[in-house]
Amino acid sequence: MPGISIRNVTKRFGDLVAANDITLEIEKGEFFTLLGPSGCGKTTLLRCIAGFLDHEQGQISFGDRRVDRIPTHKRGVGMVFQNYAVFPHLSVQDNVKYGLKARKVPAREQEDRARQTLALVRLEGLEDRLPNQLSGGQLQRVAIARALVIEPEVLLMDEPLSNLDAKLRVEMRGEIRLLQQKMGITTIYVTHDQEEALSISDRIAVMEYGIVRQVGKPWEVYVQPKDAFVAGFIGTTNMFDSEVQKSEGDLFVARCGGVSFGLPLSEGVAQGSQVQIALRPEAITICDIADPVPDDHWSLEGKIVRFEYLGSLIKYEVGFSETVTLLVVSYDADPAKIKTVGQRVKLSYPIGRARTFRKDPSQ
Repeated sequence: MPGISIRNVTKRFGDLVAANDITLEIEKGEFFTLLGPSGCGKTTLLRCIAGFLDHEQGQISFGDRRVDRIPTHKRGVGMVFQNYAVFPHLSVQDNVKYGLKARKVPAREQEDRARQTLALVRLEGLEDRLPNQLSGGQLQRVAIARALVIEPEVLLMDEPLSNLDAKLRVEMRGEIRLLQQKMGITTIYVTHDQEEALSISDRIAVMEYGIVRQVGKPWEVYVQPKDAFVAGFIGTTNMFDSEVQKSEGDLFVARCGGVSFGLPLSEGVAQGSQVQIALRPEAITICDIADPVPDDHWSLEGKIVRFEYLGSLIKYEVGFSETVTLLVVSYDADPAKIKTVGQRVKLSYPIGRARTFRKDPSQ
């Protein structure tokens, strides 16, 4: 299976630039996800790769073979759509065989490959059923089997789980990942669901307004976001504007709403800089006022405003001023240690876990 090279690809719809000079290198056998909000250009880029859309500039290659000058059916692409796109009048078996018939594969081979692929997606025994006799998860397996049976060079998946309920989405994403790893097929997966992307991807490209903001492994884009958009879009984070007041040794001190925060030294940031701070709720420890704090941590004192007990964890909102409140996630859910509304507490966080971004003067 080849890797995929996307170089300087741009796609416009009138004055709208849906994909803006995008360059990506996707490795052979990699599970690569395009992640971003609706309208960010991820599906547009996927459709350019598939050949459903023509782009204005740039080139797309599978391995050493440039594919953006050849029709879709000759690219060696298997496509799984958001709405399944199965034929309602055809049985499961005939739906899966459809692509093989179009390619004039001998009838006996069609039967053998369809049977093997249906076994791969755990649909044995359902060959003769019609789509209206299947569950949502089974329909999605039919769509995946139909894409895989043609033995594509590249698998493209466009929001394939968005029509399933939450529990089934979790189950199906695990199955898709295991199947992809078993086959070793190079896969590009489109989703707006951050948890989904983090759980199944080898690498993620985070997109906004047709631009790739960051590419990295799931833990890289989560823990080390390159800009405020990525920090705010992926997962839950505390984000607020502040001004750098001074430097103290190997850290900066910034103030927001009368509250001081310790920040790691950051290139381009100096006294007087307007910055955005991003701090993950799980990076913050909540404790009693008298508890000691490690030397590499920053601490501040506040009051519990609200809490949610969720069994395996507790979410706290801690207030420090009229304008500054931090969300804290504690995995110590021992009922004897629960902090109550109105209680004064100490928060601490590793200074290195705080992320600082220069604030755009136009904002």
